[in-house]
Amino acid sequence: MTNTTTDATTTNATNTTNTTGTTADTATNGSEPHLTTRTVAAYAAAEPDAPLERTTVTRRAVGEHDIVIDIRFSGICHSDIHQVGEDWGTGIFPMVPGHEIAGVVSEVGPGVTRWRVGDRVGVGCFVDSCRECDNCRAGLQQYCTGLGGTVFTYNSTGKDGLPTYGGYSSELVVDEAYALRIPDNLPLDAAAPLLCAGVTLYSPLAHWGAGPGRKVAVVGLGGLGHMGVKIAHAMGAEVTVLSQSLRKREDGLKLGADHYRATSDPATFTELAGSFDLIVNTVSADLDLSAYLGLLRTDGVMVQVGAPEKPVTVNAHALLNGRRSLAGSMIGGLPATQEMLDFCGEHGITAEIELIRADQINEAYRRVLSGDVRFRFVIDAATI
Repeated sequence: MTNTTTDATTTNATNTTNTTGTTADTATNGSEPHLTTRTVAAYAAAEPDAPLERTTVTRRAVGEHDIVIDIRFSGICHSDIHQVGEDWGTGIFPMVPGHEIAGVVSEVGPGVTRWRVGDRVGVGCFVDSCRECDNCRAGLQQYCTGLGGTVFTYNSTGKDGLPTYGGYSSELVVDEAYALRIPDNLPLDAAAPLLCAGVTLYSPLAHWGAGPGRKVAVVGLGGLGHMGVKIAHAMGAEVTVLSQSLRKREDGLKLGADHYRATSDPATFTELAGSFDLIVNTVSADLDLSAYLGLLRTDGVMVQVGAPEKPVTVNAHALLNGRRSLAGSMIGGLPATQEMLDFCGEHGITAEIELIRADQINEAYRRVLSGDVRFRFVIDAATI
């Protein structure tokens, strides 16, 4: 069952030290920018693989087109754990993870036109890009090829040369163009994971045409996979979950899957050969991708959204037979993310979450690694 709480609307007020431990300079009616940086409470890893501990970080001064977000909830993504562990390369420490951010605008810069104080907003995996390259102009900011490239929400370097800090924090300062509107009917806690998990699955499902008359398989029923099932079902596709075992079968069917098959059973790969138009692989474990490609129809596509730590290999014949394709997809740009949020608002889709206190983050990391989560941990930022 989705664990939800009621989010309050922030009103214009003079900022002082608040209950989350955020210290800010005085601003008037939420409309005048801070002239100095601000110190905010956060949870950070001081070094690779270190436990996350409460600390403070410095947010930049509010610029002409910046907004301040009072973070209410922040999802825990498996990629947060990978980044803290430097599984994907050298990290920037201290590191404040978190790129599934939901909150309320508490202040706006003088040039802001998109947002007002009290608006419900989200921030996903990136907070800036060059804005000029072909990809940025096409709304694919996650693939920015311009100077500086995509500026990710954390473990990245901003245009000011300073490291970015993520959503395990009480506040975020971000350019107004990189915030998204969260529909009013979606509770902020259960909507937070949509900013990464939601768009990560929506993007390939929309791009490769999941819908009525299409057979879609989702590999894995975790934080990503359960969103894929919900979204593909809402799009009208016939949905099959391919999971290591049948342990989560009941959950999968309740979430909208039409079928649930165990990949540990060899019969799955013989009985379902040539069945699917689209397969979305959400797991980061090493899989025999050639075997999964054999489940595709002619011209079928398998899309990789999970990120294994090691390179994968594929038998070329699995692609040649049936003119099949193996593709990849990374989150979504700003237009796709807003489209996803609106779609989820229209269909009442949110993540299935377990709400936790900030002092439970390290325990949550251990539980994610052991597969003990149904299906996404979300941090109550009021406890930071």
